[in-house]
Amino acid sequence: MEKKILLTACVLGFTAIILGAFGAHALKKTLNPEQLNSFETGVKYQIYHAIFLLFIGMSSIITLKEKAIVFYLTLIGVLFFSGSIYILTTSSLTGIKSKIFGPITPIGGLLLISSWGYLFYSILTKK
Repeated sequence: MEKKILLTACVLGFTAIILGAFGAHALKKTLNPEQLNSFETGVKYQIYHAIFLLFIGMSSIITLKEKAIVFYLTLIGVLFFSGSIYILTTSSLTGIKSKIFGPITPIGGLLLISSWGYLFYSILTKK
């Protein structure tokens, strides 16, 4: 499980860097400032949670089962939160009908909050 978490953290990290550079260079010319700011928010949360997963993968204070729960909450949360933001902000360029993705963003945020909350609970209940 640790290897899976660490590899996922690496993928989230390097794709966040790529998307951040893409936003700063290619999208800067095509998105309005509000859209670009939203896109950057998605990138920030993706990189924050890549680092979070690195910590989870290397931590010895929580069990493998607890790591798995935090991992899946975080992964799905990032995909929903950041992914929906990427789709929403670039829909004028991609032509993707984005209205369906609006409600997905807060679900992703709730999953990210839940991953941190579950980690807190797991650590708090250790003897």
